[in-house]
Parts: sequence; structure tokens; C-alpha cells
Amino acid sequence: MSPATGAGRTKVEAEALLGDAANASARSVGKRSVAARLLLVLLALCGIAAFTALGIWQLERRVWKLDLIARVDERIHAPAADAPSRGDWPAINAADYEYRHVRLTGHFLDQPGTLVRAVTDLGSGYWVLAPMRTDDGFIVLVNRGFIPPERKAEFGRAESDSKSATVVTGLLRMSEPGGGFLRKNDPVGERWYSRDVAAIAAAHGLADVAPYFVDAEASGQDSWPRGGLTVVQFRNSHLVYALTWFSLAAMLTIALTVPAFRNRQWSGRSG
Repeated sequence: MSPATGAGRTKVEAEALLGDAANASARSVGKRSVAARLLLVLLALCGIAAFTALGIWQLERRVWKLDLIARVDERIHAPAADAPSRGDWPAINAADYEYRHVRLTGHFLDQPGTLVRAVTDLGSGYWVLAPMRTDDGFIVLVNRGFIPPERKAEFGRAESDSKSATVVTGLLRMSEPGGGFLRKNDPVGERWYSRDVAAIAAAHGLADVAPYFVDAEASGQDSWPRGGLTVVQFRNSHLVYALTWFSLAAMLTIALTVPAFRNRQWSGRSG
């Protein structure tokens, strides 16, 4: 065999080996590409399922919120009923009791009103919470209404202990423990940022106190404290949230199906 013939054969074998290696590499890249595409498809399907589930959950929350709004509206406009007594206290909760239209009969105690920071449609000032002993013997804190800052000294004094019956109607509210936003109640310094029934009762040595307070109804436009300023408002953005989640699911669906549709069209034209 001549040197030229041997060199040619070696070159052909080398080219064949390179070709095999290239083909193997292409097959490996192809397999990785298919695996990556399958992974992306799987992730997209999971995303579509998750976004759809979140959208459905928001629709269910919207139904619940609308039902809550309807029930609260019914409570507010119902005839006033006697406020819950001791036997009812363990069962009291916000979902079933808050904003009930209730009636109290009794007398206010000879104690200073508790002034709680407030911001209302009339500006900033204070709520005046006064303890009222009911005819059943227990005490309920009554939010008599709003006062501006310049009347703070006037309503921080003790109430007259009138033994004559006093009737208060208003909305039952749940206690607001802790304090306001970034501000804790300071019982020692008599600085209150929320209507925390238990803390106010403890600070003033009151016993047998109901676990709720009552927002008194409006008492007139020319008198202070000014009642009837309870804000009954529920945020209901669940439909917007639902549409957002469904839109994301639709976008993922489009992103998943459009490339497959285009590839099918291209394959049809090539065939």
C-alpha cells in the first residue's frame, strides 16, 4: 500500500469519526431540547391550572363578601333588639353579631369618659366611650360619639351618675385590641388609639363588662358628642382580582398554543 493510499484512508476514517461524533452530539442536543420543551409545557400547564384556581377562589370570595354585605345591611336596618346579655357573650363573634342594631337600658356611671383617637368625616378628634350599667347589672361601654380636640377637657370629666333610666340605641361593635396603626394603647398615660374594651375596663377598674361596645346613634347636628358616624364599608375587589388571575391563565394558554399552531402550519406547507 502506498503512503498516499494510507493517508487517504486515514482521512476518510477521521471524517467518518467526526461525522459520527457530530451526529451523536446533535442527537444529544435534540434530546435536551425536547426535554426542555416538555418541562416548559409542564410548567405552563401548572401555571394555567394555578391561575384558574385562584380566579375561581376569588369569585367564591366575592359571593361570600356580597352575602356578608347583605347580612350586615339587614342588621343595620332591623328594629333595635336588646343587646346580648351574659349568657350570649361566649358565642359573640364578628361574623354573626357585628353591626347588629341593639338597645340598652340603664344609667351611665359617674366615671370620666375614655377618649380614643379618631378620624372621621368631621375631622380628627376623639371618640367618647362611657360605661353604662344596664338594668341587667352588667356594664357596656357606649361610644357616645365624636368630639373635636377643643372639647377634650369637657368630656374627659366624670359623668353624672343618673339613676333615671337612659335608653341608648346603636350598632354593636367588636372590641379593637392592641391599638392603632403603629401606635399601641397606653392605659397608664390615658392615650388610646383603639376601642379596646378589655384594656379600657381594666384601666378603670370595671368588672362584669360586655366583650363588645355600642356605637350610639346620631343625637343631633348641634350637640356633642356627635353620634351616628359609624362607617360601614367593606372592600370588595374580588372581581378585579378574579379577572386578573383569569387573564394570566389566558396569556399562558396563548403562549403555549400559538407556537404549536404555527409549527403545525409550517409542517403542512413543507409537506
